[in-house]
Amino acid sequence: MNARSHVFEVAVEGCQVEDSVLSLFHPILFHRTLGKFTYQYESSYSIGTVGYQDVDCHTFDHTYVRASSPGLDSLIRREVVTFADDIKNSAASKTGQISLEFFQRKRTRWPFPPENIPWEVWTIRVELVGLENEYDRQKWREKLGEDLCEKTLYITEVMNKHEFLPKMPNKSDLELVFDSSFHDVQPYLFKICHSTAGPSTPSVGIGTVRRLLKDTLAI
Repeated sequence: MNARSHVFEVAVEGCQVEDSVLSLFHPILFHRTLGKFTYQYESSYSIGTVGYQDVDCHTFDHTYVRASSPGLDSLIRREVVTFADDIKNSAASKTGQISLEFFQRKRTRWPFPPENIPWEVWTIRVELVGLENEYDRQKWREKLGEDLCEKTLYITEVMNKHEFLPKMPNKSDLELVFDSSFHDVQPYLFKICHSTAGPSTPSVGIGTVRRLLKDTLAI
């Protein structure tokens, strides 16, 4: 089975990396998270509810939704902060990517561990930009907020499609499909990984930023 792949590209200032990635990963995970399962029998269960919170970004004008789970938020934020620090502190590169991968486990014969099979991957490619003055920064913040709104709408459209999701498991197979380590929610199994590397194409410089801002003002 080939995993579905979705790729976003964002150009941001260093201080905006964390907000921009969280504003996309959290809505994705909100749609890929269920309430806790309570099993009566092997294949008979009830599912709890998932609360939600609206979160305002600190570095630009945008609001996103996340599951109301401190543990899940802490895990995601820790991974994203590490990525943000790596890309900002990299001497050789100001580009990188971070991926949110959903997978299910498949049992294998003893003594081998279960095999992880990805079924959906969301990747955000990030490039850092440098802005010369506060006017350019303000216009860039406005453009970034609009761009993330469009990406959020795309996420919603994808989630409303009838595409493959792992089959609801029996009690004995629960941990092959869901992460049951959180006390309040139960997301599909996922992992976050990131890398920083030199850009394969010319980076977004001041001239490019100015042209983009000029196009934005002309619309």
